[in-house]
Amino acid sequence: MVDNGIFRSGFPGSANFSFLQSLGIQANNEFLKANVISLYQFPMENCQPFVNISEETIREALKLVIDVKNHPILIHCKRGKHRTSCLVGCLRRLQRWCLSSIFDEYQRFAAAKARVSDQRFIELFDISSLRQKLLSFSSSKDE
Repeated sequence: MVDNGIFRSGFPGSANFSFLQSLGIQANNEFLKANVISLYQFPMENCQPFVNISEETIREALKLVIDVKNHPILIHCKRGKHRTSCLVGCLRRLQRWCLSSIFDEYQRFAAAKARVSDQRFIELFDISSLRQKLLSFSSSKDE
């Protein structure tokens, strides 16, 4: 769990569906269609070391993540390490976490595959355009 209504993982497989359903997250495409649940995908380059992550892609994904109308929401990439950790790291910046705590969380998920380039992306990501949206996210959690 990242925050109330926000979860993270690697790419969910059929073995994970019942657990995701217990969280209120449906992972079956037929269920999504039948219940008019939106699936948002933000394609990113194969995030090999030194491949740039798109700030605009992360910004658009963050807008969805902090909009409580989309909760519960599951953030995932193939392994739940790099792309997911970059998105969560940028969310943590919006939540005003200190960088050492953000990088500690990143390290716990990326482990031996941690990338300095990911941490640098998180550090340099411009959160200014999202601060107003975060205020509505923070106040809706208090309701």
